Parts: sequence; structure tokens; C-alpha cells
Amino acid sequence: MTLKSSEDIKRIAKIVLKNESDALLKLIDYVDDSFVKSVELIYNSKGRVVITGVGKSAIIAQKIVATMNSTGTPSIYMHAADAIHGDLGNIQTDDVVVCISKSGNTPEVKVLLPLIKNFGNSIIAITGNLSSALAESADYVLNSTIEEEACPNNLAPTTSTTAQLAMGDALAVCLLDLKSFTSNDFAKYHPGGALGKKLYLRVGEVADQNEKPMVKPEDSLNQVILEISSKRLGATAVVSDKQLVGVITDGDLRRMLSTIHSLGETKANDIMSTNPKIIDYNSLAVEALKVMKANHISQLIVINNGEYAGLIHLHDLIREGII
Repeated sequence: MTLKSSEDIKRIAKIVLKNESDALLKLIDYVDDSFVKSVELIYNSKGRVVITGVGKSAIIAQKIVATMNSTGTPSIYMHAADAIHGDLGNIQTDDVVVCISKSGNTPEVKVLLPLIKNFGNSIIAITGNLSSALAESADYVLNSTIEEEACPNNLAPTTSTTAQLAMGDALAVCLLDLKSFTSNDFAKYHPGGALGKKLYLRVGEVADQNEKPMVKPEDSLNQVILEISSKRLGATAVVSDKQLVGVITDGDLRRMLSTIHSLGETKANDIMSTNPKIIDYNSLAVEALKVMKANHISQLIVINNGEYAGLIHLHDLIREGII
């Protein structure tokens, strides 16, 4: 086997990407009334979307199911071959079935179609063959026709599956828009991921995991150092009668050493910053990150109902996956 040069590899990759991008652009012309009616059918349905296919199309079906579920359209995946061996029981009365097949004439799909029709369920086809059994049996057809696969032999499903996926994404996003699906809705379906945390994790939830470094204005420098060291957050709040009056950071201590010579008489109020950056307890953690970045700081004082409620550090946000 002859090894390809780096330039040959780059050339092949660019051909593949050009092939697939050109195919996606042509899909724009295939968005027609059938597409609109497919969206309306799913939107008005009282059931779920059952998405099926075989081979690589089955893998695409799983991805579209995942996208729909995460954006508020209840969906399930059903492999076409398994469907004719018992999994047809997954289909309920009000479900809409989306069947994906490049040729539209795959044996498993051809067997499946009349069975679904007998149940009375509507069928939406995503296919590149408008004269196929699938296209003819479907109530609506989403045209995913391509000129050729990116594979040099025009055999391996590449451009065709990209087109199927893109058409499925278009379907899901149209439904998302009709449902007025918001970022808060998205967070409900993604509570464990970093993206979900950006949408729901509150400052207070982070701050409550930390200790609350705190000294009084009249406390000695030694007490300040011990408080910062023991609480391990690189700073301490200065509090009087539950009210925040300042903050002292590691940086404040270092700067103090070059300006104050009588260390034994130094008090917290001699070195504190009296206008610290603060954030509300109920703010989103991602907002805390924005404040830190904008002000080039690593800690933020947390305030709840006007009182000192704790401190959060940049490392807390990193740990939570916010960054």
C-alpha cells in the first residue's frame, strides 16, 4: 500500500468536506410544503415521535431522537429490523413515525411500512429516493437527495447520512421554535452537563460548599492571616454587625508589607478594600464568572438579603465545570 503524502491527505479531506457542504446547501431547496406539514403534524400530535431505520440510517435516527428529546419533543428510537420481530409494540396510537432510508427500498423498511399503516399511524419519510416504496407509502416526504457519496467508490454512507442528520436537525429546531423552548427549558433536560449547570447552577449553591472566612474591622493582622489561611479561599470578608464593610485578599496582604511598617498595630480595617466586588446569592454561577473575568479577580463576596453570605473562588467554578 502506497502511503499518502500530507498534501494528499489534506486534499482528500477538503474534497469530502466540499462534497458534504454542497449537499447540505442543496437541501435548502428541498424545504417545501411537505416539510411544513411534517412539522405541524408532529407539533399537533398527542403522542411521541418514533424514529426508525436500518444500518447507518439507524444511527442517524438515534441522534435525531436525542436531539428531539433534549429540545422538548418526546421521541423514541426503534430499529426497523427489531420492529418486525416484536418492537412494533413500542408504537402507540397517537405516535408519528419517522422512517429514514437513503434508498427507501431497504427490505426491513418495505416490510415495516404496511404494518405501521395498519396501525393508523402517520409516516414521515426522510429519503433520497422520491420514487421508492418508502416515499410512496409516507404521508409526507423530507427530501434528502444527494448527487454522490463522499466515498470515492460512491458506496459508504457519508454525504447521505450527513443530509439525513441535517434534515432531522431542521425538523427538531422548527419544533423547538414552535414550542417557544427556552434556555431554562433546556436546563431541565440537561441538569448534569456543564451546559446545564451554566443555565441553572446558582451562586449560593457554590458558596454554601465553602467555609465563610470573616473577620471584624478591629481584628489584628495575625487574625486576618490565620482566617485567610485556614479557610483556603485566598481572601476574607470584613464584617461588622452582619454587614459587609470590606474584603482582604492575599494580594492586599502582599501590598501591605511594602507600605505598613508597624505590623503589630495593624488592624483589618487598615488594609481592607472598602468597595469589594459582590454578587447576589441567587445569581447564576455563570454570572459570577463574568464578573471575575471582567475585573480580573479570583474571588467574589456573596450577599444574601443585604448580609454577607460567603465567598466563591474561581476554582469553585472550574470544579463545577462552568469554565
